Amino acid sequence: MTRMRLSELQQRRALECRLTPDRALGSLDEAEAFLLDRGLLTRTADSALPSLFAACHEEPYAPGKPGFGQWPRTKYPWFGELGARGHAILAIHRGKSLLVSPETARLLDPLCRAELASRKDDPLLRHLAEAGPSELDDLQLELGLAPRELKRLRAPLERCGAVVARSVVYEDPHRHTSELARWDQRFPEPAEDGGLAALVVAGVRAAVLAPERELPRWFPWWEDGLVERLVGEGQLVRPEDDWVAAQERGRH
Repeated sequence: MTRMRLSELQQRRALECRLTPDRALGSLDEAEAFLLDRGLLTRTADSALPSLFAACHEEPYAPGKPGFGQWPRTKYPWFGELGARGHAILAIHRGKSLLVSPETARLLDPLCRAELASRKDDPLLRHLAEAGPSELDDLQLELGLAPRELKRLRAPLERCGAVVARSVVYEDPHRHTSELARWDQRFPEPAEDGGLAALVVAGVRAAVLAPERELPRWFPWWEDGLVERLVGEGQLVRPEDDWVAAQERGRH
C-alpha cells in the first residue's frame, strides 16, 4: 500500500461504511447485513468506527433538539431490534452502546474472560454466577440495592465486558427493563483465538481508514507500542502519517 492511496481508501470508506445517501440502509435485514459485514457498529457517529444511525441517512426524530432528537425518525429502533435478533450490545466503547457480530464477540472473548478472572470477588459477578442472568428488579431485591446503587456496581463491569445487558420488554403491562448476565453466561464456549491485537485490526478493517490517535480510545484495553507492532507484522499499514488501515486480506 503506497502513500498515494489515501484518497482511494477514503472513497472505499464512504462506500463500505455507507456514508453517502445513495448507500442508505433500507430495511432491518440490510442493517443486519451491514453489521455482519463490518463486524461492529456504534449507534451514532462518534469516531471512525462505522455507525448504524449514520448509515440510515434519515431525517432526525426531533430536528433542532440534541441527543435522542437527532436519532433517525423511523429507523431508530433498529439498533435494539438487532440486539433482539441475538447480536450483543456492549458498553465497551467508552460506555457507549456497541453492536457486535458473533465473529467480533469471539475476538472479545479472551479479553472479557480475563476481566471476569481479575474481578472474581466482585459482589455482582458472584451473585450472577450463583443466580444466573437476572433482571434489574430481581437484583435490586436480592442484593438490597437502590437503582442508583446497582447502576454504580454494574457500570464498570459493563464497560469492560465482564457483564452484558440485554433489553427485555413486557407487554402486559407494558414495561422495559434489562437482564444482566456475566460474559461467560452469554458466551459459554471459550473462543480459541482473539485478543486485543485481533480486535484492533478488526476495528480498523471495519472503519476502512482511521486516525491513528483514535485507536487507544475505541476500547477499554490498550498496549503501548501496539500500532507499531501491528504495522511491523503487516496487519496494519500507514497510507499517510497519522492514518492507519488494515492490510488487505491475502496481501500480508
